[in-house]
Amino acid sequence: MNLPKGLAAPARRALANNGIHSLSQLAKYSEEELLEFHGIGKNAILVLRSALKEIGKDLKVSS
Repeated sequence: MNLPKGLAAPARRALANNGIHSLSQLAKYSEEELLEFHGIGKNAILVLRSALKEIGKDLKVSS
């Protein structure tokens, strides 16, 4: 499944620059890890979490 359409361009670029091109790849990362990427902020996390929830997934739990 591709990344959600409501995701801002800087967030899309940040994910692509880190090799994340799908929601399944995204689910391997925690919120904390994603927030370290330049271009990912709280709004992007909300959009991404919502998209993951639609397919029954969520971000990785931080350890």
